[in-house]
Amino acid sequence: MSQQESSITVELPDGSTLDVPSGATVEDVAYEIGPGLGSDTVAGKLDGELVAKEEPVYDGAAVEIVTPSADEYLQVMRHSAAHVLAQAILRAFPDAELATGPPTEEGFYYDFDGIDVDEGDFDDLVAEMEAIVDSDLDIEREEVSLDEARERVAGDPYKEEILEDLAAGDRGADDDIETVSFYSQGDFSDLCAGPHVASTGEIGAVDLREIAATNWRGDEDQPRLTRVYGTAFGSESDLEDYWERKQEAERRDHRRIGREMNLFSIPEHSPGCVHFHPDGMAIRRELEDYIRGKNDELGYEEVWTPELNKVDLWKTSGHYEHFCEEDEMFHWDQASARTEGDDADEYGLKPMNCANHVHLYQRERRSYRELPKRYCEFGTCYRNERSGELSGMLRVRGFTQDDGHAFVTREGIQGEVTRTLEVIDEVLADFGLDVTFKLETQPDDSFGDDELWERAEDDLRSSLDALGEGYEVEAGEGAFYGPKIAADAEDAIGREWTVGTVQLDFVQPERFDLVYVGEDNEEHTPVMIHRALLGTFERFMAVMIEHFAGRFPLWLAPEQVRVLPLNEETLGYAHRVKNEFEADGFRATVADGDDTLQRKIRRAHDENVPYMCIVGSDEEEAGTLSVRDRAEREARDVDPEAFRDHLRAERAEKRLEPDFLDE
Repeated sequence: MSQQESSITVELPDGSTLDVPSGATVEDVAYEIGPGLGSDTVAGKLDGELVAKEEPVYDGAAVEIVTPSADEYLQVMRHSAAHVLAQAILRAFPDAELATGPPTEEGFYYDFDGIDVDEGDFDDLVAEMEAIVDSDLDIEREEVSLDEARERVAGDPYKEEILEDLAAGDRGADDDIETVSFYSQGDFSDLCAGPHVASTGEIGAVDLREIAATNWRGDEDQPRLTRVYGTAFGSESDLEDYWERKQEAERRDHRRIGREMNLFSIPEHSPGCVHFHPDGMAIRRELEDYIRGKNDELGYEEVWTPELNKVDLWKTSGHYEHFCEEDEMFHWDQASARTEGDDADEYGLKPMNCANHVHLYQRERRSYRELPKRYCEFGTCYRNERSGELSGMLRVRGFTQDDGHAFVTREGIQGEVTRTLEVIDEVLADFGLDVTFKLETQPDDSFGDDELWERAEDDLRSSLDALGEGYEVEAGEGAFYGPKIAADAEDAIGREWTVGTVQLDFVQPERFDLVYVGEDNEEHTPVMIHRALLGTFERFMAVMIEHFAGRFPLWLAPEQVRVLPLNEETLGYAHRVKNEFEADGFRATVADGDDTLQRKIRRAHDENVPYMCIVGSDEEEAGTLSVRDRAEREARDVDPEAFRDHLRAERAEKRLEPDFLDE
């Protein structure tokens, strides 16, 4: 056999290549690099996918070695912790049937059938898991034939189905599979591809989080299962830190704060669709006005397009094929006695605004002198998200985007994208959010030819380089019609949220036959740029509620000033003070109930009102105010006009905290 036939070449993270024998595993590659790395190998990554160290590499594969110091090690350890949970469950419920148990961003879960468990059982289950960890059981991998695997999982319906899917090449599995792997630890064994740590003793600390109901394969027609969530860390101190962060996140939960501050609701008759209450709408209007100003700066013209369209529009754009495949689009055949002939057609609620904006562009013959042509819209869209995936305002079915589309020449791409990124950076800074830009590249379900995608990705890279802030690359995460730049914002407790986006689209202009007449008097195809500065109002408001924990800056607060009269005799003065604030455009109220002053102060503080103005007979006689903020600082004998001057500046500059009483 020749050298070429007996060896393959893999790529290492530094860009160098390495020749290894055909059939070599990830661990073999590590030993080729060095014996120390080989002995430290826990798992590997092949073309970005986490795999067991026993996984064979292939010619041209990009190989990364995962050791205990790698970021991915925690994911591997949590996968092993999921097996520890399953082992503990089987000891408590010997008749339990195992489904699947993967690691997650916050820990892991395992799905079970045939168990009756609640959170009151957690202490006993955690104690059993800790005993398994303390036993330091070796975790051993074994490759077996399909026939032997069938014997091992016989009578376990979920594992049988997983195995048959693997054998048939379904759900992404190779269709020429001959063997599968099992992982064993003590008296427990599970059909699993891995990877796992070497022994249960490598799991530093475990705990259980919650229980939820789910359906097998996420299909509502399949059996109902019990999902037990847990988490694992390398040490007890890391676990304690996690619970502290978890408690802080729960304190900031936008659903709880939204109820307490009466901002929004999502009733059962409109699942996944937000009802904004007056105070919530006050915040939303501030956001809309703010974004309108930014759109004006960027040269966008505001439009409105309807939610209801015939689906032919989205068949041309490609959204129909993309969204209907997974039943993610609301659409129906409109055929009845009232809708005969041309009206008996298929309609749908728009999942995106872009195709409607294409219609606006193509109504007129365009010249290169008109470009960029920019349209913006606070457009409401709908997507048929699964009920189990809905989560307050963070994951909804009906949402309104601060959407915009610019039609530009090929030469105008970089300048347009760079300016948009600069504005997104400015916007998120106004909310006290640090931004990380991420370039999301061509996904597997993309439309259009690869050359167009390469050109689009190169253009976005050039814009990011021009911005000079650095960026990360998320391979395969682009939209089906083009690559995009996502602006990920880090909130007050370190969580990242994707908000603004900029996307290049060479596909839809071609599908809709869009043209402009160039300087050469020839027709050319424009490039379409999709952009959102905040994303959707629902999601961004949820992020803001949690980022500020309901303690909004003055300019966003639904109630900015509350006037607290000491008694009925000063009620008239309190209303005059309130009216002066309202004349300056502030949202102000009077607390004119019978409560004591201390109760009024406490209520305003609990309801996160930025400023309170206390007025009694002394203040009325002197024409002054006693000002108190929600940080419980207070000043007496304040001139009302000077206070309003400060509030006007604080509002205009969008300061993040009330600062009139700063020392």
